[in-house]
Amino acid sequence: MSEVSVIEVKNQSELKQFVRFPMDLYKNNPYYVPSFIKDEFKIWDAKENPALNYSKSKQFLALKDNKVVGRIAVIINHKEEKELGIKKVRFGWIDFIDDKEVSKALIQKAIDYAKEHHIDKIEGPMGFTNLDKAGMLTMGFEKLATMIGIYNHEYYPKHLEDLGLTKEKEWVEYEMNFPKILPEKVEKFSGLIAQKYKLKVLNFKSKQEILPFVEPMFKLLDETYKHLSTYTPISDEQIQTYREKYFPFIDKNYVICVVDENNELVSFAITMPSYSKALQKSKGKLFPFGWWHFLQAGKKNDRANFYLIGIHPEYQRRGVTAIIFKEIFVRFTSMGIDFAETNPELEENKSVQVLWQDYNPVNHKRRRTYSLMISNE
Repeated sequence: MSEVSVIEVKNQSELKQFVRFPMDLYKNNPYYVPSFIKDEFKIWDAKENPALNYSKSKQFLALKDNKVVGRIAVIINHKEEKELGIKKVRFGWIDFIDDKEVSKALIQKAIDYAKEHHIDKIEGPMGFTNLDKAGMLTMGFEKLATMIGIYNHEYYPKHLEDLGLTKEKEWVEYEMNFPKILPEKVEKFSGLIAQKYKLKVLNFKSKQEILPFVEPMFKLLDETYKHLSTYTPISDEQIQTYREKYFPFIDKNYVICVVDENNELVSFAITMPSYSKALQKSKGKLFPFGWWHFLQAGKKNDRANFYLIGIHPEYQRRGVTAIIFKEIFVRFTSMGIDFAETNPELEENKSVQVLWQDYNPVNHKRRRTYSLMISNE
């Protein structure tokens, strides 16, 4: 039996193997959605990824018979340690064939990295920050993945559990068959709330009109989620990075902003047409022909994805969501959207999950991070 060896990624050729491995692993899988290849390379470039200014990381490839059979990245986020007092090695970008010797060798690299830095815990899969993909899929393997969710084979969780890793955090995702008729209480309540608190929905005439609200959206995101134990504030550099990464795909009709009488942002929701099939057809590339698939997905689509939603704490219990959902209903109906899918939400974050309660949500996916305590003796 051939032995498994693990090498550190040291050059561009090895990084290319690291980035492309999951595309080979899931080549014939109808549910896997590739990431943009160009963006994956940028993640490991300090000029492109501001998180590398306060983090250290390494990437590894697992080899068997001189063939790549797995990959893993290990990360130490010093900002997380400084601001939250959390000291751990994050592991992510973990993929492997159904061979327990391979998964064992990869996890051992995370353990070794933790010991090397005198850290007693590893956790993953997760990225550098809160806005990176996180959570290994444990339910919903037969569901089409989204742009912002990790997809993995069903055997992945079993491998990690057999290696002694246990559940750390759980995320849930919901799918909704969007109603043809707006619930009466939402229709009535949205008007009352808007009048009572002097709120209004902004109607953007162009994408450029959204730009002044990008930074306020991220600041409001901080206010919305800062109570969660794992949340770290988003830096100005990160805001710029995410703006450059996702703004090209934003459609003004899918962005809802609610402001008060002083034009201050109190709530927002960013949705997008589902680009999953477009990404599959483009194989992770916008050029030379990938842009066409994205253009078509934006023009004609019956499915939308929720990406970000923020509500100022002062308004979270005042029914502002009724205003957002009335506006979403009007826009989705006009665009022929029949189905909507939420982004991954921490299981403990009930205040966000309650937003969907009037739309008969179905919990169709679950994912979790796994952790292991390390002895440094």
